[in-house]
Amino acid sequence: MPITPRAEIVALPGYAARRSESLPAKLANNELPEAPLPPPVAAAIAAAVAESHRYPDMVATGLLDRLAERHALPAGRLAVGCGSVALCQQIIQALCRPGDEVVFAWRSFEAYPVFARMMNATGVPVALDDGHAHDLDAMLAAITPRTRIVFVCNPNNPTGTVVSGEALRDFAARVPADVLVVIDEAYREFVTDPGALDGLEAVRGAENVAVLRTFSKAYGLAALRIGYLAGPAVVVSAVRKVGVPFGVNGIAQAAAVAALDVEDEVTERCRRIAAERDRVRGELRAQGYPVPASQANFVWLPLGEQTGDFVAHAARYGVDVRGFAGDGVRVTIGGPAENAALLRASASFPCAVGELAQRDAVGHAGLGQQVADVPLDGAR
Repeated sequence: MPITPRAEIVALPGYAARRSESLPAKLANNELPEAPLPPPVAAAIAAAVAESHRYPDMVATGLLDRLAERHALPAGRLAVGCGSVALCQQIIQALCRPGDEVVFAWRSFEAYPVFARMMNATGVPVALDDGHAHDLDAMLAAITPRTRIVFVCNPNNPTGTVVSGEALRDFAARVPADVLVVIDEAYREFVTDPGALDGLEAVRGAENVAVLRTFSKAYGLAALRIGYLAGPAVVVSAVRKVGVPFGVNGIAQAAAVAALDVEDEVTERCRRIAAERDRVRGELRAQGYPVPASQANFVWLPLGEQTGDFVAHAARYGVDVRGFAGDGVRVTIGGPAENAALLRASASFPCAVGELAQRDAVGHAGLGQQVADVPLDGAR
């Protein structure tokens, strides 16, 4: 008999090679548009490279201590991983048994349903509301005795929307105590809405709330793969146990510590990107696209069945954008020249924009199939 992988793994979507990454305007992967490494960070990376013949600190003690001080949390309530996406997988691995349920919004971060299926858990997608944001009441109604985890991506990837702090606090308080609420804040640093919740406040006040953050986005360390989790000590302990030994390399650890020393530069860079995000959104809305308000470093074009056509059209203008078949297009905020190219492409796209709002009202028929078939071809 030939070697046969688990049927659940065979059925998973694989990573599809992107063919458009050679385009000059790279607006698909939510990367920073400018050089991400201030001199202290670059120096820390260079110094760490000289020690690359040594194993790194397995639990990233130096970084954990800095994060504990910064967020006023015990180090035992923090874990470091290979980006927040790896920690997302570790949470499901640590908490879910076969048949357990993982609730998440859809469309949201595409890894949630994939990681659930990896662990033989059942993903439970809940449609976004009419404003392309989480429908927290519907998510609460989707929780059953089999539910172990609820993911709230805030700001949501790929729509950029946030739920209010008051609504999220109320939601977390109403979730059963044995269900972990994971607030995924990969894009937290780009939030300018004063009514949005800082998830770490919820972590400090609850025993069933965790937060995911990353150094890949605002800090510009995407290639080094490092993020962190804050949550209940029992969850953090379990998550650490299922992590790959020495998984977070020493270069990434050193870079993250150094990045925390240049917070003012990071904050200013995020402010500039957020201002450009709002400008680009305004231009797109003036062109007729019903772009929802974004609090991330990208905007969402709900193009429905025209998604593939827009992706191909943008490519002809040298712009690489991220299409989600049947739903819409996520566009990262780039530099001035990249954004100008995007706006030229959008202005010339023969889009029936007047029909888009009508399409939104149709709902999310076939939601489960969309989730099951989602390809993994984008970056966190």
